[in-house]
Order: sequence, then structure tokens, then C-alpha cells
Amino acid sequence: MPSRRVFVAALATPTLTARALAQKPSERSGALRLGVDRALQESGLADRLRHAFGADTGIAVLLVPGPALAVLDAVRDGETDAALVNAPGAESALEQQGLVHDRRTVAVGEFVIVGPLPAAVRGRAPPPGHSAVDAFTRIHEQAAADPQSVVFLSAGDGSGVHIVEQALWRAARIEPVAPWYASAEPGKSFCEQVRSRGAYALVERGAWNAHGGRPLGVVVEGDPLLVESVHAMRSFRVSHPAGKIFVAWIAGGHGRAVVARHAGYRSH
Repeated sequence: MPSRRVFVAALATPTLTARALAQKPSERSGALRLGVDRALQESGLADRLRHAFGADTGIAVLLVPGPALAVLDAVRDGETDAALVNAPGAESALEQQGLVHDRRTVAVGEFVIVGPLPAAVRGRAPPPGHSAVDAFTRIHEQAAADPQSVVFLSAGDGSGVHIVEQALWRAARIEPVAPWYASAEPGKSFCEQVRSRGAYALVERGAWNAHGGRPLGVVVEGDPLLVESVHAMRSFRVSHPAGKIFVAWIAGGHGRAVVARHAGYRSH
């Protein structure tokens, strides 16, 4: 389930928000602490941006990976200096309250549904479908007919991919349940767990490019509901000297060039 802390922030009263904005951000030195959604770390995008930014500026960046909602909690509370995440709804809620600022679009990616390849096409890639809701409906129908024949693995952690997955189940008007619906183990590569269990799952394409593959294949891609928008933003509560430099760089020409060269993403 999504982090309760983020929802509390989103429901803060105008008085509380005004009080927060009146507080002077605390100063921080040392390496820039950058919170990143775990999929953006698994895909290698966050690390490539970190290296390129360091090479251009000489500024050290420490990646702090986690699920998107937890990353947003941390940047809201000043535990990190900046964030790189893919949860636009939760990001916007914080931005509207002034609890994060300088929010910029960094990259556009895609979530995809992966699953077991039919035996008849395992030697070649099957043509993927384009409706995520239809795919979820078919998976549910198969599970209802034979629960032991299907495993759907959920990230289950408040990450960007988990938020989109939950929205798709709601759109399909389905409440997924055990035994065919399961949550991944925390702290381990989600894509690698999906592969090892031969499961259906919604995954982030960049992370799947890095850690996915046979015996699974892409079942659905190209649905507008699966578009991923990656944003960078700074914390209001802390002021790191490099924070503004980083956000400007990552959203500028050098940052966009790094994104364009990384498989699974395109620059904005």
C-alpha cells in the first residue's frame, strides 16, 4: 500500500503548509544526497547520470535508493537533498504545498507487462498487445479458472511501478488476491524475482532491459496508461549548495544527452 506519510503530507492544511514555508531551509554540506526510485537505480540510469554530473562538475552525489513514495517522504522531510522519481501524482501533491521545488522532467520511459511466453512461440518474440487493462483481466480470468497456473508478482512497496500496477487493477475493477497474487521480497531485485518465479508482472522497461529476459517476454507495451515520467526536484527543508546546480544540469542539455543514450528512456 502507498506510504501513509505521503498521504498525510498531501492532506496538510493551508495553515500547516504556510508554517512550513516560513521556515528557513537548513544548510547541508558534503556529497549531494539523491533519493532515487529503485527501478531507476536497477536500470542504471541514476548511476549514469551521477557519473556524468560528477565528471562535468566535480560534485559528488550519493544515491539513496528506495520505493518512490519513501523517497518522496525523505526529500520532503529533508533527509535527502534531491529526488529522482517516477510517481507524478505524489510528486505534484508535495510540489503544490511547496515542500519540494525546482521539479523538472528528466526522462520519459515506459512500464511494460511481462509474463511467460506461450510454448509455441518461445523460439521467437510474440507480438505484444497494447491494452494493459485487458491483459490484467485475462490474467485474472486464467487465475480464476486455475489459481495454480498463474503467479502475478507485485512490487508491493510504494514504488513507481507499484503505484501504476495498483491503478491498473482499479481500472480493471479487479481486486487481486492470493494464492496467485503475491508481493516481492523487499531488498532484492524485482525483475530478477519476476524471472526466477516465471511470473506475470508490471515492470519498468529500463530495469527490465538490465535484469529481465527469458523465459519471460513482454506481453503488453505501448499503452498510454503505461507511460513513465521521471522528474528531479529539490527539498525545501534543506539547502545543499549543489542542489540547484544538479537540477539545472539534469534537466539541461548534458543531462538530456545522457538520458537519450540510455536504453529504455528518451529525453524530454
